[in-house]
Amino acid sequence: MNKNMKILFLSLILLAGCSPMYRLLNISPSIRLKAVAFERNLVNPLYKFEYSDTTGHEYLRELRTVYGLDTLTFNLKSDFDKIKIILDWTHNQWKHSGSNTPSKSDPLTILEEAKKGNNFRCVEYGIVSSAGLNCIGINSRVLSLKTADVEKVKKGAGHVAAEAYSTEYKKWIFIDGQTNAIPMLNDLPLNAVEFQKAILSSIDNLTIVNIKGKFSEDEKKKYINWVSKYLFYFDARFDNRYDSNEEKLKINGKANLMLVPLNADQPTIFQRKYNIDHCLYTNNMNDFYQIPNSLNAQ
Repeated sequence: MNKNMKILFLSLILLAGCSPMYRLLNISPSIRLKAVAFERNLVNPLYKFEYSDTTGHEYLRELRTVYGLDTLTFNLKSDFDKIKIILDWTHNQWKHSGSNTPSKSDPLTILEEAKKGNNFRCVEYGIVSSAGLNCIGINSRVLSLKTADVEKVKKGAGHVAAEAYSTEYKKWIFIDGQTNAIPMLNDLPLNAVEFQKAILSSIDNLTIVNIKGKFSEDEKKKYINWVSKYLFYFDARFDNRYDSNEEKLKINGKANLMLVPLNADQPTIFQRKYNIDHCLYTNNMNDFYQIPNSLNAQ
C-alpha cells in the first residue's frame, strides 16, 4: 500500500467515527430513520389486486391438509390469533439462511425441501406465511421492503415479510416470519407503514408480539434497530393467486405496485446492478392498502 492509499485509508477510519465503515462506503445501508409521508386519495381504479378463492382451490387445499393448518387453527375464533399461529408455524419450519434458495419458489416446494434440512431466506418466510394464511381463508400477500438508499448500497438493501388482511380489525397487518414478529401500538396491530411511523413517534408504546406473547424490551430494541432501515419503500404483487391456470395479472406490463414516500425518488436499480423493472409506483396509501376484492361487498 503506497503512502497516498494509507492516508486515504486512515482518513476513512477517522471519518467513520462510530459508524461502520461499510455504511460510510455505501456497501451496506444507512440505519438512519426519517419521517415519511404519503397521499391518502381515492384509489386509482387502474390498480387491482387479486387473491385466491380458497374454497375449492386445489393447491391451497393440499397445503392446508398436508400440513394440518386447518387443524392447527380449528379452535381459534379470532383471525388475529390465526395469523399469529400461522406465523409461528412458519417461523419454526427452518432456520434462517441468507444465501440458500429453494429449487422452486412455491410454498409446497419450500416446505418439502425444508423437511430435508434445507434452510432459507426471508423471502421464503414471506412466501410460506402468506400462503399458510391464504389457505385458511385469510387474504395475505408477500411484502418486499427496501431501504431509502436501495440504489446506492452494494448489499443488504432489502427484506421480505408479508401482510395479512384482518376482518377483525378491518386493516392490513405486518407479519415477519423470519423473526416471528408482529408490531402493535395501543393494542392495535400495524401495517408496515404504520410500523415505521410508530418507531419514530411512539416507540415507547410500541410492542412486538407473536403467539407466545410480547417481546422483551431488549428483544424489541434489537428487532427495531435491525428492521427499521427497510421500512421506506414497500411493494407487493398485483396477482397473489396460487397455481392459477390464468395468466398472471400485470398492469401496464408490470407485476408489482411500489408505495413510494412523497418527495422520494422512484428506485429503478437494486443494489447498484439489478434493474427494478417490474413495478408501477404510487404515493397513495389507499392504492396500496386496498380492501381485498372478495371483501369489498361485506
